[in-house]
Amino acid sequence: MDDSQMPEPLRQAVHQLVSEVVMNCQEVLRYTEPDIARDWKRMTLIRATDASDTMDTASMLIAAYCQRTGMAMDTLASYLQTRQQRSRSVGPRDAERHEVAGMIGTPRPADDDQEAQMWFSVGQGYVGDELMSEPDEQRLFTEACLHGLRARLCDDVDSLASYLPPHVAAMARKVAEVLEEPQPAPA
Repeated sequence: MDDSQMPEPLRQAVHQLVSEVVMNCQEVLRYTEPDIARDWKRMTLIRATDASDTMDTASMLIAAYCQRTGMAMDTLASYLQTRQQRSRSVGPRDAERHEVAGMIGTPRPADDDQEAQMWFSVGQGYVGDELMSEPDEQRLFTEACLHGLRARLCDDVDSLASYLPPHVAAMARKVAEVLEEPQPAPA
């Protein structure tokens, strides 16, 4: 395996693109909050697809470099996980429709459709007292980091408590405080 370092211009491009993805991911989370619910459908889809497309751009830049430096196409396809790829233009698959059905409590699919049953059960995992109803600390911390970063960049730390659950808002405020640029002491 080639152990050379990533070329600096490519590294800079990847860092820029990943930063854009993080900001888009934070906006996806932000538009799930009740205070801006009027736009949640439009904005969560727009920002999620922006993040996906931007990450795809980063992947393709890295892939183009790997191809240019002689990586075999089958190796490149393996690293790009092309078997997982599918187009958004075809819309949601049955799996996503069954998962949403489980989330919103529609009738269970037929007993003989095991795949539909499985995805329906995954959707139910987000409801009530199920496994996913209580977010784990890592997820809460990740969300707090994203919100805290955005609040610091936008100089809007005070608004965190207005739209986040108290526990997450407190963590996000701590993240924002850590990121605050130190001010010079008065002379």
